[in-house]
Amino acid sequence: MRRRHADFRRPLAPIAGVAMLAAGALALTGCAATAASGNGAEGGAKIVATTTQVGDFTRELVGDGAEVTQLLSAGQSAHGFDPSAAQLLALTEADALVVNGAGLESWLDDAVQASGFDGELIDASSGIELFGTDDHEAHADEAAEEGAEDAHADEAEEHAEDEHAEDEHAEGNPHIWTDPELAEHMVENIAHGLAAVPGIDAGTVEANESAYLEKLTALDDWIEENVATVPVEQRLLVTNHDAFTYFVAAYDLTFVGSVIPGFDDNAEPSAAEIDDLVAKIRETGVKAVFSEASISPEAAETIATESGVKVYSGEDALYGDSLGATGTDGETYLGSQEHNARLILESWGVEPSALPAVLQG
Repeated sequence: MRRRHADFRRPLAPIAGVAMLAAGALALTGCAATAASGNGAEGGAKIVATTTQVGDFTRELVGDGAEVTQLLSAGQSAHGFDPSAAQLLALTEADALVVNGAGLESWLDDAVQASGFDGELIDASSGIELFGTDDHEAHADEAAEEGAEDAHADEAEEHAEDEHAEDEHAEGNPHIWTDPELAEHMVENIAHGLAAVPGIDAGTVEANESAYLEKLTALDDWIEENVATVPVEQRLLVTNHDAFTYFVAAYDLTFVGSVIPGFDDNAEPSAAEIDDLVAKIRETGVKAVFSEASISPEAAETIATESGVKVYSGEDALYGDSLGATGTDGETYLGSQEHNARLILESWGVEPSALPAVLQG
């Protein structure tokens, strides 16, 4: 039986969709990336996807039936992104815009207003409840009880604020794709939205959706089965930044800490925060510190050295905010998750079982 989110997840911030056209747009500055990657048949529907993850999901669904332009490049974080003029032009001409949502693309409203985009907005996070930015134990019974009490206390106030929710980005941890089961919901949301886009073959999208969801389910089951071979108290994790909250909750891990405080990978740790993390690593018996492919490994390597544990960096870094370049383990979502799970299991001394047949080849 597959796990169910409601069994261990405390809802902290419901998602109503991505806010559009915020009042008072900020001026866009410079360009931080090259023009996006594209695929698909010319003359068909034009789809723009923001992040590497939703770009990959979208390409899996449309196949060659539409032109897909991805704004963020491999290894690039969405937190401090600034679209180029060429990317804004692609957005101007797009029939649909696929976004991660959950407040990740803080630059989105400005980009939409600057480009004049008026196509179909597809929010992959729709209906997914977020964890708070510092919540790593939302599946614990005590936290769930506290969350229930808070929900009752704040129910009236939240209801009164619902009218304004569409004008604000949701607050919470936006790294929902790190849990494969939530990735399934993202794919379902994208498929549903694409079916309404003129020029898209809804039958093709539906068939591709079914095939891809089968792979995501197999991936989730494979990770869960392998993690289950490790005693709960030994499932310890230290990462470069706070991007794996949903993975931690999905497989009942203990998140000891992150090198960079918070979930914004643009932040830097203070000397006191570094000392505190080193102390936690020594106290808990953590055996490894994981860098991430889209972040400099320098601080993670320093902390690992001071703690006397192994650091996973370079080709062994985790894929967090971004998928990897073509030819790497992380060039696809499925590949990135398999890569991450294998390395985390290895750090615990586990040799993973063979991949399910549907994920091989």
